[in-house]
Amino acid sequence: MIILGLVLLIIGLVAGIGILWTIGIILVGIGVVLWVLGALGHAVGGRRHYW
Repeated sequence: MIILGLVLLIIGLVAGIGILWTIGIILVGIGVVLWVLGALGHAVGGRRHYW
């Protein structure tokens, strides 16, 4: 999810499309939160680790 968010950020920046930039920021934020929760040992969506 983090990688997809970064790709959308780059595409939005290069193409000048604001909605891709916004969606990219949201996906990166969600990905980081899930990554931190998984790293702390909390089960995320039924999984013990989130990559």
